[in-house]
Amino acid sequence: MSECGPNVQRVHSRADHRPLQLAVLISGSGRSLMNVHSRISRGTLDATIRVAVSSRGDAPGVARARAAGLPIVVIDKKTLSPNAFQEAIAAAVRDVDLVCMAGFLSLWRVPDEFRGRVINIHPALLPDFGGKGMYGLRVHEAVIQARRTESGCTVHFCDNEYDRGPIIVQRRVPVRADDTPDALAARVFEQECIALPQAIQMFAEGRIRLEDGTVRILP
Repeated sequence: MSECGPNVQRVHSRADHRPLQLAVLISGSGRSLMNVHSRISRGTLDATIRVAVSSRGDAPGVARARAAGLPIVVIDKKTLSPNAFQEAIAAAVRDVDLVCMAGFLSLWRVPDEFRGRVINIHPALLPDFGGKGMYGLRVHEAVIQARRTESGCTVHFCDNEYDRGPIIVQRRVPVRADDTPDALAARVFEQECIALPQAIQMFAEGRIRLEDGTVRILP
């Protein structure tokens, strides 16, 4: 039995002081990837991007990653069988400490050895407005149509369902009466740029614990 007890998982602890080794999974623009890269470059995030993985060869984020000198691997879902796609991702991220899904639009079934080491950022306040097909402007359109007065973003641990798993960080923004999906998306993304690095840094510091499927953040 660990010091945390049978139902408590210390998510990450590093005896040495090397930067947290990251894999970042993308399918589109790569803006969150570049935000993480920028924070690392400025010295405000104790991590390094070991590999970026794109599920599409034509994703704009691939060109952005290459221009920034980041190692990028394309694992094109369209050219692989479902099992081969799953296995190729696992092989690409095998040597990292934490996998970050940052606009990754495919379901990766998390292998047992990665449990508690895969996080996702979603542009809404989960558990609302999540699930298969809920990404990009679709999310913000749904929030506005539901006449919500508040939205935001969520960073959570991944299980094997879309946009499910214990929540680590949420940040909130108001939904204005005259909001368009694009305007709301821009405001939410500003908070995403804070929330994802915040979650990564807490993970790097060993401050996240999973207790009976719930996240507890240590001081």
